[in-house]
Amino acid sequence: MSIGETLAEERERAGLSVTQVSLQTRIRETVIRGMEADDFSACGGNFYARGHIRSISRVIGIDPEPLVAEFDATHGGAPQPVSAVSAFEPEQPVAFRERRSPNWSAAMALALALVVIYGVVQVVGNGGESEHRTARQVAGTPAPPTTAPPAPPKHDGPVATAPRTKVEVRVVAKRTTWLNVRDDRGKTLFSGMLRKDDRKEFTAKKKVSLVIGVGGSVGLTVNGKDLGAPGKGQGVQRVSFDRNDPGRA
Repeated sequence: MSIGETLAEERERAGLSVTQVSLQTRIRETVIRGMEADDFSACGGNFYARGHIRSISRVIGIDPEPLVAEFDATHGGAPQPVSAVSAFEPEQPVAFRERRSPNWSAAMALALALVVIYGVVQVVGNGGESEHRTARQVAGTPAPPTTAPPAPPKHDGPVATAPRTKVEVRVVAKRTTWLNVRDDRGKTLFSGMLRKDDRKEFTAKKKVSLVIGVGGSVGLTVNGKDLGAPGKGQGVQRVSFDRNDPGRA
């Protein structure tokens, strides 16, 4: 009997299906069916074929070595052991080229030659220009007038000022009151009581919003402009100021 016939007969004798053997060995069913038909091409090589024979033999309960020996006899024999020397010895000797140190003398000579050439070019060029200028002066030709740089354009109207990059608010308490101050992101800059003559200054990138407990209780200066006391005698006041507009929002 061939290897494949032996595997198929012993599998059936063990009462196992190809699917059961595949699940226990993790070998695909198509590979097992091919091996039982003596087709080992799907195993991926002789090395893996020997391993599959051993795995299937253990599952179906037979000794795998006679089958492995038969496989080696019919497929070129068992692999020969390789000595450590031959395994690690390169097929061709590797030639190592001696690393030469850079030739600094030649590099310095080349750099010096370039410097000399540059100096000669500068001297010759300046000499020709001087001779040309001297010849013009002897002939009485006036030198060309020096062109003055153009004057900056005049602005008929007022110069535009750059937009502010932040808003600044100064608060001076005229009497005791409650105050809450937030920036444009909703972050609380101040929240609490102010006593008479208390002074607070707040700065934000875009906007400052204030909630004043008593109208007319504080004086406001926004971006350097005095706005006075908002909401005189009108209870709680809510005001906000933009960085480019000192007026109330």
